[in-house]
Amino acid sequence: MRKKEQPNKSYTKEIKQEAVRLHEDEKWTYRQITEKYGIQDKDRVRKWVYKFRKQGEYGLLDNRGRRVDRSGPIHPAA
Repeated sequence: MRKKEQPNKSYTKEIKQEAVRLHEDEKWTYRQITEKYGIQDKDRVRKWVYKFRKQGEYGLLDNRGRRVDRSGPIHPAA
C-alpha cells in the first residue's frame, strides 16, 4: 500500500534553531526533537544540524526559489 501523499511542511527559523540547540546543547536525540515539534522525518532535523554546523544560522534560512546576488553593490554610471 502506498503512503498517503502529504504536502510539504515548512518550519520557521526559530523552530529550526531550537531543534539544533536541543540537539547540540541538551543532547536530545533526533527522535525526541521530531516528537516534540511534530516533525515527520528525523532526517530533516539531521540536515538542519549539518547545515548549521557548516554555515551557521544562514544555513537554516529557506533560500529555495530566491536568487542570490553575489555581484556586489551596483553603482550607477555618472
